[in-house]
Amino acid sequence: MTTMNKVTLWRQWIQWLFLAWILYIGLRFGMFVRHFESNALTPLVARPAGVDGFLPIGGLASLKLWLFTGVFDDKHPAALVLLITFLLMSVLAKKSFCSWLCPVGTISEALWKVGARLLGRNFIVWHWLDIVLRAVKYLLLGFFVKILLIDMSVFAIADFLRSPYWSLADVKMLHFFTNLSSITIIVIGVTALLSLVYKNFWCRYLCPYGALLGLVSMGSLFKIRRNKKTCIDCGICTQACPSHLPVHSCNMIYSPECTGCLTCVSVCPHDSLTMGTALDTKPMPRWVFPVVVVVIYSAGVGLGMLAGCWESSLTYADYQHLLPLLKRLP
Repeated sequence: MTTMNKVTLWRQWIQWLFLAWILYIGLRFGMFVRHFESNALTPLVARPAGVDGFLPIGGLASLKLWLFTGVFDDKHPAALVLLITFLLMSVLAKKSFCSWLCPVGTISEALWKVGARLLGRNFIVWHWLDIVLRAVKYLLLGFFVKILLIDMSVFAIADFLRSPYWSLADVKMLHFFTNLSSITIIVIGVTALLSLVYKNFWCRYLCPYGALLGLVSMGSLFKIRRNKKTCIDCGICTQACPSHLPVHSCNMIYSPECTGCLTCVSVCPHDSLTMGTALDTKPMPRWVFPVVVVVIYSAGVGLGMLAGCWESSLTYADYQHLLPLLKRLP
């Protein structure tokens, strides 16, 4: 097995192991909530703080409060730790969260690969429509940025983060997945079907989180670079790119759509593509980038734990008091 294929295999292992870990966290959190909903008839398990990763909008509000006041939200601190970690990951290592860690990205990639096997190919949206659809995720991002970062004052955000709604945001998210409405099932079903036909449909057109990380990643230290001297312009890299980027005609990839998946690097028959920094005097070993991605994530979570900004301050008594209020919340 070549080093390039090894990198592809490493990414797949990291993706699926992280997805399994997320599912385990979800199961543990479901057991935690069930203990209170059953009036302590089921065993109590420790609340996994990692579930806060499903609260990126609240994490954005927490980020504003922290930057303007120095106050670190203690209800769901891991939401802010993970948001900062993924932003840092984008600054240093492209939008690698999307292609190496994101569970939705992993499922989306699996769907289009299944679709390619079933249909013999994946389809590409008309260029003009592709541009229009890609604007949707940036409009969604703009909506959240306007509401949270522009319209809401620091005092309003502080009040929100002290509210019962924010305290139970993780439980509401759990119920979103465990009590799917008919409309939600239809939306998920349609998105899944479109993902079979079009590569990464959700990620490319609808994900505001990916839009944020993509914009930040444009200034990333790491970028895909093409060696014009050895490149034969075969176009294989462009055909393989899940983001439909014209890799074979660019000296360097700046696009916010690049997820750092290294697919183009893996398929290049002449090793003309590398993922590296402007400081490199020679091609960087391909295993370095995956290590950087994992180290940034591990360091971010580890530092959050060491700083005491990981576990929620909500107590057993708080959940006993708050959970009965859940049905009254919007």
